[in-house]
Amino acid sequence: MVPFRLPPLRSLLAPLIGLTLFLAVWQGVASQIDTSLGKFPGPIETWQQFTNLIEEYQQEKVREQKFYEQQRIRNEKKLQENPNAKIVWREYRGMPTYLDKIQRSLITVASGFLLGSLIAIPVGLLIGISKTAYSAINPIIQVLKPISPLAWLPLVTIVISAVYESESPLFDKAYLTSMFVVMLCSLWPTIINTAAGVGSVTRDMQNVSRVLRLSPLTHLRKIVLPCTIPSMFTGLRISLGIAWMVLIAAEMLAQNPGLGKFVWDEFQNGSSQSLARIMVAVVTIGIIGFLLDRLMLLAQRWVSWDKTATLR
Repeated sequence: MVPFRLPPLRSLLAPLIGLTLFLAVWQGVASQIDTSLGKFPGPIETWQQFTNLIEEYQQEKVREQKFYEQQRIRNEKKLQENPNAKIVWREYRGMPTYLDKIQRSLITVASGFLLGSLIAIPVGLLIGISKTAYSAINPIIQVLKPISPLAWLPLVTIVISAVYESESPLFDKAYLTSMFVVMLCSLWPTIINTAAGVGSVTRDMQNVSRVLRLSPLTHLRKIVLPCTIPSMFTGLRISLGIAWMVLIAAEMLAQNPGLGKFVWDEFQNGSSQSLARIMVAVVTIGIIGFLLDRLMLLAQRWVSWDKTATLR
């Protein structure tokens, strides 16, 4: 059994000191900035608005429970009066809360990132293995890679509006628009890094594959993929970071009810609380981005064959 060891004090103290200094600088700078909506919010005002948003979420959940409880009582009464009465359950359609918007953003970015990865990894493997495929596809990648999400957004919006027509749509158009923009902007680092990982397969490993007469599929599974994983995950981490950044802009313009739309709505609102609420969203976006990166790092440690490698 491996004994449990506490992390060294220095490894805990250094981030704590850095965070304290950051908060102090933030508070000091914020107190010197006057805007048309009042003082720029510091950490204290931001925390107060965060607690307000949590209270709004709790109040909304109470309203939702009351709505369903009243509906249940009304339906039971109707059944007592007439056992054959037609019962209709109505869905609660309250205002989405801050936590609902976070959830919406996470679902959108996960969808776009997964869809992009499903395309990027096979393409990266293909152009890494085949020089002909690399010559054919690489110029397209280099042209499409630097395109801004703001340029993709009008095209994606128009295409989805033209193609996706349904009387009872499974997904709303704002979600699809944001998801495809995220996908288009985030898949390039995974393609490039996966191809670079395939190029890192040494000649010795290739000779081993030839000597053992491995089939192409076995060669891919036993030789290429294990050598490619570190580089592939580097690409996936970069792609996920880009996906999260792009999402906010996409949600702002596509009016997808996530964190991006929350920031835009608060900007348009222009109340005395808006700046602090936007700062809550900014901090939330940063923390979630950090947690997503740590999640990918854990996944890389789990699938990596070299457990002794230092991953950061």
